[in-house]
Amino acid sequence: MNEFAALIRELDSTNKTTVKVAALTRYFQRVPNKDKVWAIAILSHRRPPRPVNTTLLRTFAADLANIPLWLFEESYHIVGDLAETIALVIPPAEESSEKSLTQYLEEIIDLKSATEADKKEYLHENWAALNYYERFVFTKLITGSFRIGVSQKLMTRALSKATEIDEDVLAYKLMGDWDPQKITFQKLILEENEEDFLSKPYPFYLAYAIEGEPEDLGDPADWSAEHKWDGIRSQVVIRNREIFVWSRGEELVTDKYPEFSSFLELIPDGTVIDGEILPFPGGNIGTFNDLQTRIGRKTVSKALLNKVPVILKAYDVLEWEGKDIRTLPFLERRKILERLHTTVGTEKHPFHLSKTISFNKWEEAAAERERAREEKSEGLMLKRWDSPYLVGRKKGDWWKWKVEPLTVDAVLTYAMRGHGRRSNLFTDYTFALWQDEELVTFAKAYSGLTDAEFRQVDAWIKRNTLERFGPVRSVKPELVFEIAFEGIAESNRHKSGVATRFPRILRWRQDKKIEEANTIEELKQLIPK
Repeated sequence: MNEFAALIRELDSTNKTTVKVAALTRYFQRVPNKDKVWAIAILSHRRPPRPVNTTLLRTFAADLANIPLWLFEESYHIVGDLAETIALVIPPAEESSEKSLTQYLEEIIDLKSATEADKKEYLHENWAALNYYERFVFTKLITGSFRIGVSQKLMTRALSKATEIDEDVLAYKLMGDWDPQKITFQKLILEENEEDFLSKPYPFYLAYAIEGEPEDLGDPADWSAEHKWDGIRSQVVIRNREIFVWSRGEELVTDKYPEFSSFLELIPDGTVIDGEILPFPGGNIGTFNDLQTRIGRKTVSKALLNKVPVILKAYDVLEWEGKDIRTLPFLERRKILERLHTTVGTEKHPFHLSKTISFNKWEEAAAERERAREEKSEGLMLKRWDSPYLVGRKKGDWWKWKVEPLTVDAVLTYAMRGHGRRSNLFTDYTFALWQDEELVTFAKAYSGLTDAEFRQVDAWIKRNTLERFGPVRSVKPELVFEIAFEGIAESNRHKSGVATRFPRILRWRQDKKIEEANTIEELKQLIPK
């Protein structure tokens, strides 16, 4: 554990990519193989389930620190991070634990089924035996909220340096549903096991937002355009007469979308399709809010299948006739996909083609982009016809060209402290709009202001707090902000009757009074008809 805690400390203390990769490389070169597997799992978001809820964690920590719970809670509200608070309030240990990362994680997994008394005894014993940073990391593993500034791409790069295995090969090996408790480093990384690749998708190719003007990309004839769909990015894998549906988050979701089982009758073996899962109620593309009724369900009822069916909007094919064709130009891959779609059709099956858009001038592409919301899309994807399908986020060949966000002027009504470096500032805000002379909450946002503006608003919040509800403060309705969001839909789950997608602060409207803020009715007028 001390090696892993030292690694996390080093990663957390720098923003330099080269330093992070070097630290990870050294770690993978010197620790036991089983610890390597668990480190890979943690850094790729395969953490064990939380064995102790946060209420018990706070109570146990206050007991060990010999302080009243209210004082721990106040400290937690100031610090903003539970693991950091626990690491700070418990007296420092005189010695460091000798247990390995693997041993700790195996104990944490077993802890889930323990009694409350045994959980308390285990936590007290281990908190007391760890130094500050080890205790911080240990508690992060317990809570399952282990987030540090390291992407899986960086981790894979370091692993490649440590093993001398190509990054793309490693990225493929780490995709899929592997269990760190059962797999060895030899099998996961070093060996080539043909059976492991049956269900695995390919690493997703991701696009950057367009920089500058589209004209800067050169000749329009070199580019394809298609709508950027607002659903769940996925790959459908068909091999050995089995179907596997993967989300971009590397989650196997085959059982969530039983509609796609019909693909086995239509699509030949050795095919992997890249596309977007979209809701399709009433034979029309729905909203992401519709899709959310299907996300996270353990089982999908027949009634829900009928109410919110889904389709796959296919836009690329990555494997054909059992061969990896990602190195072929996009134009060639599209021809294969279009031929496949022609043989399948869409009248009775949820296999739809994301059509390419012909344009001779960039102005024509811009006009189609302006129609995006009518098509229930977020804008356009621009793809170079000669581009291969790469790994991860790359600049040059694929760009996303979103429509301008929708905006309203809203009133700040509630605030919470932020996290990380902003844990001492109120930076998480709730906003409201007018409805019948009452301010009604409609969105939360925590990004968009400069550090100086956040400090200024924080000082104002502390002077103008009306009530406190634990970490939340209600504030005097006085400040107006312009809120931007990507999409909007009706929602029965929100008091306002509206759900917004990706809300963020665009600017602080110091020139406006709260009477000039928008109304719920004006917000609803932005919902596409």
